[in-house]
Amino acid sequence: MPIAAAAGPAAVFERLRAALAGGPALFVASGSGDPSPLPAQLGQAIGLVVETSGSTGRPKRVALPADAVLASAAASESALGGPAQWVLALPVHYIAGLNVLARSICAGTEPVAVPPGGFTASGFLDAVARLAIPERCVALVPAQLATLLDDPAATDALRGFAAVLVGGQATPATLLERARAAGVHVVRSYGSSETSGGCVYDGVPLGSTRVRVEAGEVWLGGATLAQGYLGDDSLTAERFVVADGARWFRTADAGEWDGARLRVTGRRDDVIVSGGVKVALSAIEEQLRRHPGFAEVAVVAVPDARWGERPVAVAAGRAVDDAAAVAAVAAALGPVGRPDRVVRVAALPLLPTGKLDRRAVLDLATRP
Repeated sequence: MPIAAAAGPAAVFERLRAALAGGPALFVASGSGDPSPLPAQLGQAIGLVVETSGSTGRPKRVALPADAVLASAAASESALGGPAQWVLALPVHYIAGLNVLARSICAGTEPVAVPPGGFTASGFLDAVARLAIPERCVALVPAQLATLLDDPAATDALRGFAAVLVGGQATPATLLERARAAGVHVVRSYGSSETSGGCVYDGVPLGSTRVRVEAGEVWLGGATLAQGYLGDDSLTAERFVVADGARWFRTADAGEWDGARLRVTGRRDDVIVSGGVKVALSAIEEQLRRHPGFAEVAVVAVPDARWGERPVAVAAGRAVDDAAAVAAVAAALGPVGRPDRVVRVAALPLLPTGKLDRRAVLDLATRP
């Protein structure tokens, strides 16, 4: 299958429509991903190649069969109650942005993109005004949702949406509670480029998606799985495995599965060992977010000559009572959970996808 590149929402939408109908596979570059050349041909089934965000490592090129992308769109439409017109508020080199385009193709509707540039409440309202039907949905990252909830008119507009999908960086529970208290139907979406985007909504698998947890790691299976990583057979073999006669994607996320609902507890690699005692960075973040001044916080592990590793918190905004928050974390999680220090910044660094840029956070935490 030939491969074609495209950029810009309108061009990507048309190229994706052609790719999903059996035309040349679509590649959407992130602009900061793998600089190596693409292969001239791909397997017949491949419809889309998307680069991962590289939030914790080097970006990877994920090869998605057209049938997987369509299965994802159909499962989402069924879970959300039927066809809808979508506001496009996410970059189209990001799987969640491509999902919006694929769902629009599946629904037979035209997506309406927010104006280019930084995301604003007024830009979102401009897009809402151009929607043609009352059945409407939008996918956002948490920072965008917070921006809209800060604006009364945008919040009122959100109440008219059948669903507001939120994914990307970890969504604070306080933000979800705030949205739901405002009458906004928020749906937490979980998935990745390797699963054609969100395949679990509010803990419930969509369509044919299957879930299992092996040694604490979340595995996902079903019709939406990628074929693998272009040019990296060893990583493909490591992350895509066969068990019990089915193919699975090993997410590297930690979670719990009760047979009906999935609870993702964080990245398996976010557990540090300090002084021989383990602590999850996500647990420290959760504790800090309960205190004023820590609505936006990320905790990373930094090397420590005595303890091996120590957690450091990087928080957006002015200090409120950082010492009290740190002491409360120690009381809840023990001394190993106590952040070694709090670094204050104007805003947490994000990737263009809206995900937290953890490598940049680590740079901030280790600056002298």
